Amino acid sequence: MSKNYSRKEFLKVSGSVLAFSSIGFPNIILPKRRDKIGVALVGLGSYSRGRLGPGLKLTQHCELRGIVTGTPSKIPVWQEEYGIPDRNVYNYETMHEVANNDDIDVIYVVTPPALHAKYSIIGAEAGKHVWCEKPMAMDVDECQAIIDAASKNRVQLTVGYRMQHEPNTQTIIRYGEEKTYGDFVEVRAGAGYNGAHRDPENWRRIGHMGGGALYDMGVYAINGIRYATGMDPLRVRGRQWSERTEMYNDVDEFTEFEMEFANGLVTFGETAFGKSSNYLDVTCTDGSYRLSPMQSYSGVQGETSDGIELPPDPNHQQARQMDNDALAIIENTKPIAPGEDGLMDIHIVRSIMESSRRGEEWVDL
Repeated sequence: MSKNYSRKEFLKVSGSVLAFSSIGFPNIILPKRRDKIGVALVGLGSYSRGRLGPGLKLTQHCELRGIVTGTPSKIPVWQEEYGIPDRNVYNYETMHEVANNDDIDVIYVVTPPALHAKYSIIGAEAGKHVWCEKPMAMDVDECQAIIDAASKNRVQLTVGYRMQHEPNTQTIIRYGEEKTYGDFVEVRAGAGYNGAHRDPENWRRIGHMGGGALYDMGVYAINGIRYATGMDPLRVRGRQWSERTEMYNDVDEFTEFEMEFANGLVTFGETAFGKSSNYLDVTCTDGSYRLSPMQSYSGVQGETSDGIELPPDPNHQQARQMDNDALAIIENTKPIAPGEDGLMDIHIVRSIMESSRRGEEWVDL
């Protein structure tokens, strides 16, 4: 086998090397190139425009090289600001042609959740690494289909869980791993906002598009409890309802849920479009710690019961997330938030919804 890899071949192989590492795949043939990873954003809505595009101007290991959009009027704006050539501009019908473009190494899917699986799979089948925004997909089968496509095509898959890259969040993850404050007694998390989606075409109001508070914001609370404890629940139960039914008749405006773990711990989570909540509280046998806010784009901070302050980190969250995910490709390492992480959260989401339909019965996972 030749040891002279082209950049394209290296980036493709590096995304799948982990699958071979347990049987001694020879890492020596994988040169650690430091070229920047080329990213194409799929979907140019408010999150791409306000956070990902600006974040990619700050990254050290990746850069914006392509766009996929169904709105032609957005193209010249993005081309002018980011210097994107015509050859790197696609629409949703031509997106598969990215397979022939060596400028692009990663497709980052930032569409409404109902389209995550479709475009993630197209990206994987084009031989590109896939970054998929949360929530990963609509159901477990779609999540698994994305994972399978990435594995089949030997590309890396990661979910856009920016909080797991945030320094204070990583500190509380470490507290849990090291049992710094003893065993868990109580864990509570909330992620929601008091707002309104007045446009009836807004996907957050449409159930089959992945709308509702639980899909949109509840995954922050679910994922937060999971990474704080380092455990996955055995069963869940929940209650979903809407108060402004003229706006949220097709989706949940509020959701509350409990998750029970193997050690008997029962945790509480909440999310809403009609109530602000932004916290992660962990109580242990020898103390406690919290983040508040825990999921904001900036200013995540916290404190511990013994007086340790966790001050806000001033850096750009999405830039850090994308740099870390780019390094995982370059250095052949497992990403911080792999596809299986997103799948578990969707399994929990769907089980909470089922519990609510059953009158808040416990649902085994």
